[in-house]
Order: sequence, then structure tokens, then C-alpha cells
Amino acid sequence: MTRFDVTYELFTESLLEEGDTVETGGFIAEWVTLRDAIQLVTETESHRCEQLTIEASDSCTAAARWFTVYNNADWVTGETENRSLHIPHHVTGASRRRIARLLGVRVG
Repeated sequence: MTRFDVTYELFTESLLEEGDTVETGGFIAEWVTLRDAIQLVTETESHRCEQLTIEASDSCTAAARWFTVYNNADWVTGETENRSLHIPHHVTGASRRRIARLLGVRVG
């Protein structure tokens, strides 16, 4: 069975102004099913409330190594959390395109 990883990056506007890019980041989960990975990458508060940007790591989704959900800043803390679903190297291009569609990435 194919397993996936989900990572995150967390930053604030003030850090960006200072020239730093990421306050913290790391793994949310490793070696999880696709169903669990999709749930984890899309379960942030701003993802539920708004239409957000979801991008592939490559302009050709069949070659994408990961998909990132770019969230808006939290209204209270000012933090922005982006999450990425990482695809194992052995997953086929057709399966990568299907994952992109499941996440809501526009597939051309």
C-alpha cells in the first residue's frame, strides 16, 4: 500500500518583514494513507472558510512531487500555516493527476 507524508510551514507577517521565511515547520504525519493525508492537508480553519490556493510542485501535475495548500493568516494570531502532501516517487503520473483533482488543483 502506498503511504504519504504531510508537512507544514508556519510563519507570521512580522517574520517576513524581517527577512525570515519560515518560523517553524516539520512533519504533521508520516507514512499515512492517501485518505488521511488529504484530510490532514485540508483540515485547517481557513481552508474550511475560504477558497484557497492549492498548487503542485511542478507545472505538470503528472510530475508533481508534492501539493501545497496555501492558507490565509489566522485572524487572532496572525500566523499563516501552509500544508503540503508529499507523494512517493513510485506513484504514477496518472495517479498524481487524480490526487491533484481530489485536492482541487486545476488540472490542464
